[in-house]
Parts: sequence; structure tokens; C-alpha cells
Amino acid sequence: MTQSLEGKLILGNDAIAIVVSRFNDLITNRLLDGALDTLRRHGAHDDKITIVRVPGAFEIPLAAERLAQSQRYAAVICLGAVIAGQTTHDQYINQQVAAGIARASQLSGVPVLFGVLTCQNMEQAIDRAGGKAGNKGHEAALAAIEMVNLLKQI
Repeated sequence: MTQSLEGKLILGNDAIAIVVSRFNDLITNRLLDGALDTLRRHGAHDDKITIVRVPGAFEIPLAAERLAQSQRYAAVICLGAVIAGQTTHDQYINQQVAAGIARASQLSGVPVLFGVLTCQNMEQAIDRAGGKAGNKGHEAALAAIEMVNLLKQI
């Protein structure tokens, strides 16, 4: 018989870290609110949630890697917003942040979730931080809970 593994969406006594960028805080605070609300609704206790604020999106991977390597957290959720400007600067930031977050997860064996918006304008960012397109902080938190539970089964 085929075995199927799937993570449940209930968080027990596991500690979760959230790395959030202060840059574009109008957006990142909304992402953080969405993530916190989701974690709490799925059983997280406030004393098991650590919020780490970093200057900008580029600094997220280093903080996430340190948190994941500490083995004190079952998952690390990364939240940020990179909004395109008049140059291609955002593209370089986006590539490095995405690669760094993936590397932190792979090297540590701890789920490090990507909740960093990469938008063309502020309207798109607002839509993805609690507007028409939902809240990507909420989605990253759900993915974190699911991965924590899935990895316990593997």
C-alpha cells in the first residue's frame, strides 16, 4: 500500500522565529500581522514566537541562517518587501534574498519560509499584504506549520 505523508496545520509547543525587514514597514508590518495571526490561530503560544527585525530584505538571509542553525526553532519565517524603482536594483536584491533563504533552509535542515514580496509597485505590495491578493505573511506561516509537521513524520 502506498504511504502518503502530509503536514497538519496545528502547531504544538514548537518555537517559531520570524525575520522581518524594517524597510517598507507599511507592507512588512502587515505581513507580520498576518503571520502572527495565523500562527496563533493554529496553536502557537506567544512565548514560543521570536520576532527578529533587520534593516532591509538583503539582511534577511543572514539572520534567518543564524536562527535556523541555532536549532532552537522548528521553522523560520522570512518577511520583507522589495518594490521596483527606477533602476534594476530590486532584481539584484531579489535574487540574492531568495537564494540566501533557500540556502539557509538547505544547510540547516530547518524550514526557512519565503514571505518576501517582490513587486513592481506599492499597489501590488498592498494587495499582497492583506489586500485583494491575500496576505503572503499568512501563507508563509501556514507553510511553516505544515513543514514543521511534515518533517516530524519523515
